[in-house]
Amino acid sequence: MTSSALTRPGERDRLPVKIGQIDWRFAALLCIVGGTGGAMMYSVAGGSWEPWATNHVVRFGVCLFMMLGLSLVPLRWWFGAAYPLYAVALLLLVAVEVAGDTRMGATRWLEIGPISFQPSEIMKIGLVLALARYYHGASAKDARLSWKLIYPVGIIAAPFLLVAHQPDLGTAMLIGLTGAAMMFIAGLDWKVIAAVTIPTAIAVPFYVLFGMHGYQRNRVLTFLSPESDPSGTGYHITQSKIALGSGGLLGKGYGLGSQSQLEFLPEKHTDFAFAALSEEFGFVGSFSILLCYVAIILIAFRIASLSHSHFGRMGAAGVTATFALYVLINGAMVMGLAPVVGVPMPLLSYGGTVMLTVMIGFGLVMAVRVHRYTELPKGHGLI
Repeated sequence: MTSSALTRPGERDRLPVKIGQIDWRFAALLCIVGGTGGAMMYSVAGGSWEPWATNHVVRFGVCLFMMLGLSLVPLRWWFGAAYPLYAVALLLLVAVEVAGDTRMGATRWLEIGPISFQPSEIMKIGLVLALARYYHGASAKDARLSWKLIYPVGIIAAPFLLVAHQPDLGTAMLIGLTGAAMMFIAGLDWKVIAAVTIPTAIAVPFYVLFGMHGYQRNRVLTFLSPESDPSGTGYHITQSKIALGSGGLLGKGYGLGSQSQLEFLPEKHTDFAFAALSEEFGFVGSFSILLCYVAIILIAFRIASLSHSHFGRMGAAGVTATFALYVLINGAMVMGLAPVVGVPMPLLSYGGTVMLTVMIGFGLVMAVRVHRYTELPKGHGLI
């Protein structure tokens, strides 16, 4: 199909043409990562499909088909759903404050009948869409330096504060960093970046000492000196480093990781799934999966750059930034380069809600590719 044919609305709206415009290389890379995650769930369970591998594979299969289905949804639908979805996610976060389910000292879940979910995951998509819609209608001057920056700051701050209060430091950090990344991509002036970054850097030590919950402060202090309490607060990081180092170049072999198989490695199916993979497949295996992540991120940013609408560019870039932050934070956490904040490695770690959020986001990225020639009207911001 030629590019000129795709620019004709009557041609590009045909279902076979839309399906042909899906980036199947991108889908294949997602399958490699998701399939590797399923294989690791089987391994760390001692060579059993239960309790994690079956669920992981089935969920990924369902989410993959859902992503492909969402890729066919016109950008106008995503554009129209942006503010309503953000508003619903914000109301659900408020509902968590009022009637949330408390687990392990944190109130992060809502229960509606048999369904239990974290509204903060919905907000990750809602935030990206809301900011993309705002910037679609904003001028370059307003995005760079203007009093109107109060609007995107408010869009980011409201969910950030609600999620931080749950408390869920990892998700709050993802929301804040995703919002900051989108403001940067939109063209935020360096003066504003410096004016925010410098005071924040000064305030962080004081926040750690006086603003954090006790267990959060211990995580940060443990990150700075895990050897001070290797069998207590430093246990997670210490065991993760042992698993990473013991894998060597080629690893111990599939299903032969002593740290995970002998239950030394904590959260081996969620937060530290990458450490388990590194132990079994070594540097070569872990580097290969990281290359897949890099390829996914680069392709997604490339898709964002091809969109004819600013909403499409910002939406795809925001989703990609969120995914990249997942990989960066979990990788740094597993290697002992960042505190343990409960951020999983996307598609590799076990977890249905995170997988659903990631694949819905990639449904938007694919929709941007399929409908990259779609033009959306301006003047649909908050003002």
